[in-house]
Amino acid sequence: MSAVGFVAMFAATITVGLTAGLFFAFAVAVMPGLARTDAATFVPAMQRINVAIVNPVFLVVFLGPLPMLVLGAARGPSRTWATAALVLYAVTVAITVAGNIPLNNALMKVPTDQGGAILEAGRAEFETRWNRLHLIRTVAVIVSFVCCLAALRSG
Repeated sequence: MSAVGFVAMFAATITVGLTAGLFFAFAVAVMPGLARTDAATFVPAMQRINVAIVNPVFLVVFLGPLPMLVLGAARGPSRTWATAALVLYAVTVAITVAGNIPLNNALMKVPTDQGGAILEAGRAEFETRWNRLHLIRTVAVIVSFVCCLAALRSG
């Protein structure tokens, strides 16, 4: 095990853990809370969340694990666990890019000043599909985090 590999794996573990925590919080608190609102609250709230989350801190934490896990898998404490973490994290990112982000972008186009029927339709197109994809990526990132911990422990 190289020092560089260990540091990369350690940094990956922290950032994967932060992402897992964020996704878990959305799955168990944010989305269930918003589910209890009407479309006139839900749509603008999600639009604002989608704008706020695209910030440098989130982007570093969300995208940073990919190169760190590659390095961890190549030179880290446990190639098997690190590779498993990398694959699962890549699945998380792929679901986000191919599924959740396009749904977010579509929701951003829903006019919030046009009335109930348009808001209801926008929400209907978004909520169930987004939550289903989010559940899958949340499970993937949590298991990726567990693999990161196993990689560190085995080193």
